[in-house]
Amino acid sequence: MRKLIILLALAFTFSANAQVKGDWFVGTGDVANVAWTDLSIKPFIGYGFTDNLAIGLNVAQEDSSDDLGVDVSARYFFDLKNKFFAYASVQDFDTDLLKVGVGKMFKVHKGVFIDPKVVYDVNAKTTNLTLGFGLRF
Repeated sequence: MRKLIILLALAFTFSANAQVKGDWFVGTGDVANVAWTDLSIKPFIGYGFTDNLAIGLNVAQEDSSDDLGVDVSARYFFDLKNKFFAYASVQDFDTDLLKVGVGKMFKVHKGVFIDPKVVYDVNAKTTNLTLGFGLRF
């Protein structure tokens, strides 16, 4: 936990570009609160359709016996200068599995970013801190 707080504090010193329109995002889903033996990287790809809106897809398969799952997510950047965004996601195109939240995208180095989010799972009625990272180009 201490390492996560230090990482987030360092990330606050970096800034991001002023728009997302035309940008591609490639990275991982949540990597927080997962034991390394249970680590399941959920790759995502997203695209910035307007200056404020990016839409993405996450793909996940927990193990070889499970079906492939697809999550659709959207990020609406309401503060472009500081990269704060509202987040919404649905699992397997099922709106009953809606997750909503807020987060901030931190530019770490030349297109590398981390994006901590506070996410509320509407179905499970739980709130979690998630952490993803990736590339923006």
